[in-house]
Amino acid sequence: MARKAKTEGADSAENAGRLKQIALTYKMTRRTDSKIGLVIAGVGIATFGVLLGIGFAIGHPVYLGILGFVLAVLAMAIVFGRRAERAAFGQMEGQPGAAAAVLDRIGRGWTTTPAVAMNRSQDVVHRSVGKAGIVLVAEGNPNRVKGLLAAEKKKMARIVVDVPVHDIIVGNGEGQVPLKKVRTKMLKLPRVLTGPQVTTTNDRLRAMGDLMSNMPLPKGPMPKGMRMPRGGKMR
Repeated sequence: MARKAKTEGADSAENAGRLKQIALTYKMTRRTDSKIGLVIAGVGIATFGVLLGIGFAIGHPVYLGILGFVLAVLAMAIVFGRRAERAAFGQMEGQPGAAAAVLDRIGRGWTTTPAVAMNRSQDVVHRSVGKAGIVLVAEGNPNRVKGLLAAEKKKMARIVVDVPVHDIIVGNGEGQVPLKKVRTKMLKLPRVLTGPQVTTTNDRLRAMGDLMSNMPLPKGPMPKGMRMPRGGKMR
C-alpha cells in the first residue's frame, strides 16, 4: 500500500510538472503570438465539429464524437507545439550563442561542442559530430565568420583527414541557413560514418582541444554584454 501511494504521489507530481511546463510555454509563446489561444481553440472546435457532423450524417454521433474529441486534442497539441517552436526561434534569433542552443537539442547521435572558435566581435563557430561527419555552424557577421570557418577547417585537416566537413552560416541572407532550419539541414546530410567512426572522430577532436577547454561559457545564448579578452581571435 505504501509503495502504491508513493508511486501515485510521484505520478501526480510528474503530471503537475508537465502542466506547469505547458503553462509556461504558453505564456512564452503568447508574448510573440497573441492569437495562439484563438488559433488552438479554433482548430479544436473545427476538428471536433467536422467529426461530430459526420457522425450525425452516418448515424453514429457518439462514436464519431469520441473520435472527434481525441483528434481535436491531438490537432491542438500539434498546432500548439509548432507555434511554440516558431515563437522560441523568433525570440532566440539574433542572440549570440542561439545556434548552440539549437544544436544542443538536435537529437541522439550528435555530439556538439559550442564555441570552438570565436573573435572579439562575438562571431562564433560551433562544432557538431555525427554520422554525417563534422558540421561547423557559424553565427555572426558573414564576412568575418568565413575566416573563422577556414581557420577551423585548416586546424582539423591535420587531425581528421578522412572525415567530411560541412559548414553552415546561420542567417537569412543568400547562402545562409535560418536558425529554425539548421536542425533540418543537418538531419538531411548523408550519413557516411559508422558509430565507431563517430566515436573515434570525437576522441581525436577532443585531443586537439578547443576554446571551451580554456574559457568556460554558459549553455544556450551567451549574455549580450559579454566581451572577449584583448588579443584578437581565439581558436
